[in-house]
Amino acid sequence: MIPYLKRLGLSMRHTSSLCFVSTTGLILMKGLIVAETLVLTVSALAADNYSPPVNRTYPDQVYWGDTHVHTSLSSGDAYPRGNHFSPRIAYRFARGETVNAANGEQVRLRRPLDFLVVADHAEALGVRYSLQESSPSLTETEAGRALQAAIRTNQQAPSDANQEAVGAAWNAVIRDPAYGSAIWRNVVANADAFNDPGRFTAFAGYEWSSVGSVSGVFGNLHRVVIFREGAGVADQVRPFSAYDSLNPEDLWRFFEGYEEQTKGRVFSIPHNPNNSNGEMFALNTFDGSPLTQGWARLRARWEPLLEVTQLKGDSETHPVLSPNDQFADFETWHSWAGMTESYQNHPCCKARTRDDFTAADFKEMKKGEYARHALQRGLKVRRDVGVNPYKFGMIGSTDSHTSLATADNDNFWGKYSETLPRAERPQSRFVEGWEYPLNWETAAAGYAGVWAAENTRESLFAAMQRKEVYATTGPRVTVRFFGGWTFETLDASHPRLADIGYTKGVPMGGDLTRAPVGKAPTFLLRAVRDPHGANLDRIQVIKGWLSEDGQVHEKVHDVALGDGRKIRRRIKPVGTTVDVADASYSNSIGNPELATVWEDPNFDASQPAFYYVRVLEIPTPRWTAFDAKHFEINDLPDNVVMVSQERAYTSPIWYIP
Repeated sequence: MIPYLKRLGLSMRHTSSLCFVSTTGLILMKGLIVAETLVLTVSALAADNYSPPVNRTYPDQVYWGDTHVHTSLSSGDAYPRGNHFSPRIAYRFARGETVNAANGEQVRLRRPLDFLVVADHAEALGVRYSLQESSPSLTETEAGRALQAAIRTNQQAPSDANQEAVGAAWNAVIRDPAYGSAIWRNVVANADAFNDPGRFTAFAGYEWSSVGSVSGVFGNLHRVVIFREGAGVADQVRPFSAYDSLNPEDLWRFFEGYEEQTKGRVFSIPHNPNNSNGEMFALNTFDGSPLTQGWARLRARWEPLLEVTQLKGDSETHPVLSPNDQFADFETWHSWAGMTESYQNHPCCKARTRDDFTAADFKEMKKGEYARHALQRGLKVRRDVGVNPYKFGMIGSTDSHTSLATADNDNFWGKYSETLPRAERPQSRFVEGWEYPLNWETAAAGYAGVWAAENTRESLFAAMQRKEVYATTGPRVTVRFFGGWTFETLDASHPRLADIGYTKGVPMGGDLTRAPVGKAPTFLLRAVRDPHGANLDRIQVIKGWLSEDGQVHEKVHDVALGDGRKIRRRIKPVGTTVDVADASYSNSIGNPELATVWEDPNFDASQPAFYYVRVLEIPTPRWTAFDAKHFEINDLPDNVVMVSQERAYTSPIWYIP
């Protein structure tokens, strides 16, 4: 329970919309919890105690985790591609234990994670692994025993008819309520077994794997579903899968029914919008209807976050959408074909369905795939229907299918168990049968940073719902971001910067409203490098806004620079110390910490806007450079990316007139 609620004698059950209100009366942030509205002032929350930590009423710890790891229970990809280990391996690895990878090598994180969501595909959840292990989840159901019998018959007397019988029995299992409930109880029990409040948080979850609305095209409307509670609540239902419906609205209705039935809490996190064929942030519903206020409310309620960076590319923005952003082209997948622009013939691409697919069509498709433009679209949709459906915070996660939540370039174990470190890895195919992408095109990314009061399911879940979170591509950079109207330059150098931030303004994920006459918003920012990582190049504020003519705009502002560089129209690059052959760098450039107060110089109080922070590290060796050194690979093509400039993205702060 959050400490200030304890002091007020309240529990999570007492509040529906938890709001912090500053001494100026501005709303700071909202986190849906249950039934009534509670408004508290910071000054009222803080008792006059001599010990400052006792008076602290805000989250003062960032917790690191991965909300998207697959194990052997993912029957369609992780298991057939070499991951046959117990799902418990994922939790043990995330907690910092040494485990064996599929190739027999030992592997361990440099530092443990604080939380994990094992998010196996709901479709055929655990069937292959249950067959391997003769799991009671399968063998104690009639459909499971029938599948085992059909497989034995086909093994003893292979024939087309017997193979068809296996297929029919398989289909019966994946739709069998008894099996679905049993395997889900096992998933929830595993999460409970590793959940250790205050030390390590394990959430029950799964992935809903819709392939989109275009027949024959893999649209990737996938969502990770996270439950706040464990056994006794989350396992009252079984996962709603893409076999039940491909339409996200039906998933959200399942959430409504779940919360009404169990009084538990749940939400979903979309991922890989960059490969969604323009559908993830479309201007119409799944069935092609115009967006309505009711639809927008559903999406805003059930999807507070976006997984903006992961193994299959970065989804912050795309060069065709942000041509004036020199850092836009980062781990860019143009389609399911990866970094290649020869995407038309790829089996998963919408372009192949049209002979006249042009560059303009490609750009229009990208507008529905990337976070920055989605945030802009959200402003426009709010103007039209009254609710912003694309008002999301941002996190990173890995989408690892190896059970290993690794996002470090020097400790990268690939997407699948068949793509673990080896000399052939960089130039081998990501998926057999696809010409592109190759494995070198995958990114060692990412993680979620969550500002929470404590490392518990309740506290982390609430922080994610209120969007006080940020994404990194792997490094554990500490980032604070506050918006208000009265921040001053000296606030950036205050040793208790967060005290100032929460008292004067709103944190990442919050809203600014009712601009004082003649005032522009000010923002308090601080970034501190990963203690095991690289120095910082710069902090940038990305602004998006909606003008009176209905057009959306964006601008990237450099607000703090390393090495004493000054903010000018043209900024000298930070340079590089990377030795690719040695896979090394030095922190002789950049800064270990950057902090500043920035005021929007072009603020118009009548225009809705959002602001988020992007923190850039100095250049460092990419995982491909570490592979080349370790395996003595000397023949990689020139187009293989060997250097990376890793980064963090905060959740936005919105200005609402």
